[in-house]
Amino acid sequence: MKNLPSYNVNEKLRIESDTYKKRTNRRVAIDKFARKLFSLSILFAIIVLCLLLYRIISQSIGWLDGQFLTGNLSINPIKAGIKGVIIGSVLLMLVVIPVTLILGVATAIYLEEFAGKSKIKSIINTNISNLASVPSVIFGLLGLTVFSRLFNLGSSILAGGLTLSLLVLPIVVVASQEAIRAVPGYLRDASYAIGASKWTTIKRVVLPASLPGILTGSILAMSRAIGETAPLVVLGIPTLILKIPNSLLDNFTALPIQIYYWTLDTVLTAEYANLAAATIVVLLVLLFLMNSIAIFIRNKFQKRY
Repeated sequence: MKNLPSYNVNEKLRIESDTYKKRTNRRVAIDKFARKLFSLSILFAIIVLCLLLYRIISQSIGWLDGQFLTGNLSINPIKAGIKGVIIGSVLLMLVVIPVTLILGVATAIYLEEFAGKSKIKSIINTNISNLASVPSVIFGLLGLTVFSRLFNLGSSILAGGLTLSLLVLPIVVVASQEAIRAVPGYLRDASYAIGASKWTTIKRVVLPASLPGILTGSILAMSRAIGETAPLVVLGIPTLILKIPNSLLDNFTALPIQIYYWTLDTVLTAEYANLAAATIVVLLVLLFLMNSIAIFIRNKFQKRY
């Protein structure tokens, strides 16, 4: 019988230990490098943001005053104001908010509570996810074709609001789905156990429990809608509206549109850059308020089950 080869157990353990240490050291080094890289990326983004804010605020000094906020648009930069622009933006959001909330939440409730596991639900979810990544200018072309020309709404507030509603609708649907899906199943079971119907359970249990998540996602979607420019440009929103809109069928202009056109006009008149900077400050304040409301709702009303 041949002798079996003898193995040095200690040598084998030493080799395995060295291999393990090298692998661990390599992973630690990669982790440190990634942390430094990401930290530098965040620092770079913060520096760029601070520079932009400094440039905008410094250019708006002396232009952002009561007359600018309460005056009407004018071809004279000294006399120009954004009262009509602010009213147009508010009326625009009065269309976007109810349309988006009603359709978005209703769609999410159907998909999560009634659709079940089916191919139709999978197809709908896939299409909603795809729509969330479609460029905003495509929604502008859709709004131009359907709302402006087919329904003959022109460049009215209603046409712009419906177009922006289509833009942010996938975001609201996905956020509402996640909020409804996060409601624990035992809450539904407890409601069914006391004899409640499915719709009563949704109305009295599911929606109240998921409301903070729904509102947070919806407000963030509205923040995107109020800052969109491309869909409104495609709709042909006018650059100068001296008449303040009074109804949803009137022509209008909005804050991002006015910023866009004043920025273009700086080639002809340098003062338009100051007007654009002051309008950007107003838009940033509105976005900050909306995002602050979303954070407050999340922190104040979110419950843990």
